[in-house]
Order: sequence, then structure tokens, then C-alpha cells
Amino acid sequence: MGCGVAHKLIESHLVEGEAVPGTVIGLRVDQTLTQDATGTLVMQELEALGLDRTRAEVSVQYVDHNLLQADEKNAEDHAFLHSAARRYGLWYSKPGNGVSHPTHMQRFGVPGKTLAGSDSHTCAAGSLGMLAIGVGGLEVAMAVAGRPLHLRMPEVWGVRLTGALPPWTSAKDVILEMLRRHGVKGGLNRIVEYHGPGVATLTAMDRHVIANMGAELGATTTVFPADRAVREFLRAEDREEDFTELLADDGARYDVTEEIDLSAVEPLIARPSSPGDVVPVREAAGTEVDQVVIGSSANPGLRDYAVAAAMVKGRQTDSAVSFDVNPSSRQILSDLTRIGATLDLVAAGARIHQAGCLGCIGMGQAPAPGRNSLRTFPRNFPGRSGTEEDAVWLCSPETAAAAALTGVITDPRDLAAELGLEYPRLEPPARASVNTAMLVPPLPPEEARRVELVKGPNISALPDFPPLPDRIEAPVLLKVGDNVSTDEISPAGARALPYRSNVPRLADFTFTRIDPDYPRRARETAGDSGHLVVGGDNYGQGSSREHAAITPRYLGLRAVVAKSFARIHWQNLANFGILALEFTDPADHDRIGAGDVLVLEGLTERLTAGDEVCARDAATGEEYRLRHRLSPDQARAVLAGGRIPLLARELE
Repeated sequence: MGCGVAHKLIESHLVEGEAVPGTVIGLRVDQTLTQDATGTLVMQELEALGLDRTRAEVSVQYVDHNLLQADEKNAEDHAFLHSAARRYGLWYSKPGNGVSHPTHMQRFGVPGKTLAGSDSHTCAAGSLGMLAIGVGGLEVAMAVAGRPLHLRMPEVWGVRLTGALPPWTSAKDVILEMLRRHGVKGGLNRIVEYHGPGVATLTAMDRHVIANMGAELGATTTVFPADRAVREFLRAEDREEDFTELLADDGARYDVTEEIDLSAVEPLIARPSSPGDVVPVREAAGTEVDQVVIGSSANPGLRDYAVAAAMVKGRQTDSAVSFDVNPSSRQILSDLTRIGATLDLVAAGARIHQAGCLGCIGMGQAPAPGRNSLRTFPRNFPGRSGTEEDAVWLCSPETAAAAALTGVITDPRDLAAELGLEYPRLEPPARASVNTAMLVPPLPPEEARRVELVKGPNISALPDFPPLPDRIEAPVLLKVGDNVSTDEISPAGARALPYRSNVPRLADFTFTRIDPDYPRRARETAGDSGHLVVGGDNYGQGSSREHAAITPRYLGLRAVVAKSFARIHWQNLANFGILALEFTDPADHDRIGAGDVLVLEGLTERLTAGDEVCARDAATGEEYRLRHRLSPDQARAVLAGGRIPLLARELE
């Protein structure tokens, strides 16, 4: 049987287990990626582990999320990250250099390599034929320390592409089509591998768009072949020597199959407030728009900005629309300026912001309450924009530019017909504006050992959590429905994220999008009993940020009982000693109410000798059958109160 790209990548890095779906495997990690919203915890974890120096081939710390400096907190974290990168032998990408995913692709991505990143969109590097997996920060810290990455072997979902995209559609519409078909859970426990003749019609950066939002499908990662398009990309980045061809064998077999005819793809848009609520743009046409934002790791390429610039050239955007442009990297901004497109955008009314994530993570560009904001971003979870009552839509640059000009959601094909527009045919520069001046290389080991970590007053120590008791009798403090995101558990945005290195203070924001009184009530139960949370399907979807596990645990959360969990958050819960349990009968979710007191007994034996746990209602005696999916190693970590103390002993 022929092998696909995903199986080749896994087999070449497999150090533990067998590549059988559902079994635990260990993979050698070649590269690591951290960014500032998650990286401060990773660096604190490296300190707690007593690491001397990264043992990965390449480790890079990016500063791309928290760039607004309204006070001293973000600047403090940047100084800490700079010192930690120098201490532990990491590259350091300075603020304003660019969003981690496209910048890593430009400067460090290598076909055939593995990448573990403390950002859920790390999967974007699959565009180069890498096995790139977003994980919690502790997994990245372990990879930096030379440990394998452990995960359950996913199924491989082969998506065959045929044809070519028609005018006024682009790669964003391809991934929106996948989300339209399958929703935010469609890729759970799967690797998406794109193959077929249509792949050759997509540039490497087009593939980045599709691979990036595999995270929104819930996929473990996404892979593309390393072919001629990847070689051309690396040549333009002055790195052709890093190219290695990696193709699927003829007749490669996949666990799950799918086919998309690119020529049949139409402009699509995700409605507020889920990336999975996708409809044709024409179905939403005429809806008034107040804001249009182009950028983010979901549309980071030169063509994504240039096509919008070509559409608005010589025109003025609608008077009611704020037209914002977030360059994904300073290199992209340089190239955009070199081809004259920056001036076209500015002349049309665009506001050009610094290179970084910014609006995507709620750091600036917050929209007015209830007013529609069209964004080329990957996520539109409630409140993620920084506005509580937001209305964020996700779309392609073509659809975004059409709305900027008309003031309403507009199918770009209809705008083209009305204005007599030809679809822009763009020729990117043969050589990119490569400038590595804002990438700080690692120090030599002897110098690195002398570096002291710089910690401002906003950087707290990692909490020391006690072991899981054998018996828990605790109230259900909060009951939530399906698809609760990590943005709702530990919010993003300019109010909360500056405290990402200060766990006690960040805890004040926990679950406040759902229940503003949760932190106070949690603190009242944080003694011996602690408390429980009951969730629905896909609990913890979205960001990889560990804060969504650490701050509830700090407030006394002992266990989460849900219908199902998102992959990264489930792992983060285990890493910090929170017991994640699933209903054997999902209908039991409806039988438990907030305020009910549940009793879980004999946990040590049940976690080590099987997968079943019984919960009993302390008042009625009613019982609920639950199961855990912890490996023996994960069960040991949960019982110990988390993985860090165990790892520190192992690395001594």
C-alpha cells in the first residue's frame, strides 16, 4: 500500500508506539515555536524543569500577539522573553517582525521536519510539507528539553483537490468550504492531507491559508506535499537549499476520503459567532458592515493584501466603514510597498497597523457593539475581538475588499460585474524582501549560561498544585453547552492578556464571559473540596493557551465532566492536574444541574486500573457513568497534581 505525506512524516519521526489510529505514539520534534501570549509560561516551565539549553534543532520565540503597550505589562513580558530566549538558546523575533506562523514559514520552515508550537495555528507550517502540531505550552517545553511529543495517532483524512479556483475566489474559500461541510468538530482526531491535481494550482502561501484553519476544523494538523510550489517559495526566500521533495505515493490510501472540485468553489463567509457557521456570500449580501480587517495568520500572504489593494485602487472605501490592514510580517509590508500596493490601500482609506496578530487576538481594532465586522481572520468566537457584544464574520480578502467599497456584504463577483472589474492577476516578486535584522540569533552556550532572567512585578511564579485526592465531593459550579472555547474560559483581548504571566490576577477573568461571578464563587469553594464544571460537546475548542486550564485550577477546579473535549485543551487539563471525564451516555449531561454536588471515589484505582469512573449525586444518590481517556503516564500526572513536578524529577 502506498503512503501519503502524513504517514511518511510520522514514520520518519516515530520513536515510540505504532502508527495505528487511537494508540499513543511518541514523535521526535525537530523545531519548536512559541509566541508571547503563551511563551511566558513556557519559559517559566523551562525554568521549573531546570533546563540548560534547547535540545531541538531550532527553537524560536516570537513576539506577535501582545504588541499594544498601554502600560508596562506587555513590555515587561517582552523583556522577560528576550532574556529567556538568550538564556535557553532560542531565536528571538522582536515585536513588529511578524506573526509567528508566516514568519516561521519564511525563515525556518523545512520540508520533512516536525514542529511543535504553543499556538493552535502551528499547523500552518504543513503548507511546506512539515508535520506541524499545535499543543499546550508544557508539551513545547518538553520538546525544547528534547522529549518526544506524545499524542494519540490520528486518522489521516485524504482530501483530493481537482480543478482550479475560479476568479473572485481564493484559498480562504476552500477552507471555509471544508468548515461548511464538516463544522468545527469535523477534523477531531484526524490529520487532513490535501492531495490530487488541484494542489499544483495553489501556491505555498495559498496552502498556508488552508493549513492554518485546519485548527478550526479541530484537526490535529494539516499537511500538503513538498513539491514545485514549495521549492519556488523557498527560492524566493533565498532558502532553496532547504528544499526536499516529499510527495504521496501513487495509490496512497487514507482512513477517510473527501473530494473538492476547486472550480466549483464560490465565495463563502462564516457568520457570527462560529467559524463553522458558513454560508455563500450571496446569502448574506446586503448586510451592513462597519469594519473590514485584512490580515492575520489566516490570510498572511502578499497576494492576500495585493488583491485587496488592486480592488480598491483609485476608489474610496465606504464612508461608514473602518478599513484596517494588519500586515502579517514586516517582510510582507516591505514587498507590498515595493509593488506600490501600500499606497493604493492608504489612498483608498486604509489604516495600516504594525505587523502582528493584533485584532485577531483582541489586541486593538475592537468593533462597535453589535456592528458587523468582516475579517480575514481564523476565528470569530464571541467576544474574542475585544468587544463583548461583537458580530464578527470571516471571509476572503476578495469578499472583505468588496464590502469595504460598498458598505455591505457583497459577493465580489457581483461587484466585479457592476464595476466592470477584471480579476487581478498578480505576479509576486521573484525574490522576497528578506531582512533578518529583527531576528536575534541564539547566544553561544558559554554566554547563555550567564544570562539572568528579567522578571518584572507582573510575572508571578507558577502555582504549585496539590495532588488529586482519592475522593472528591464538590459542587458543579458551572454548567455550559457545546463548543465552549478557550476564549470563553480564559479570555483574550487587551484587558485580560497583559496578565498572562500573572496567574493570580488572570484568574479574575476566568469564565467571566459566561458567568461574571464565577471567580468569586470559585474562590469560596477552593478549599479541600474544590468544584466541578460540566460541559457539552467539543469543550475547550480554539486556542492552545494553557491559561484556560491553569486559572480554573488555581481557583479550585478539580474535574471537568463533558460530552467530549477538544484535543489541546484536554491535554492541558491533564498537564495541570484537572481530571477530564466524558459521559458514557451523553444524555446524562441534561440530568446534572449547576449547584448539584457530585461524589467521585476511589480515583487512584480507577485512573490506574481502568477507564471508568462513577459520579454519584450526593443528595439523590443518582449515579452517572463516566470514562477517562488518560494514558498511564497522563493518569500519573493528574494524580500527582500536574506534570511539572514529575518532569523536574525525571530531568534531574
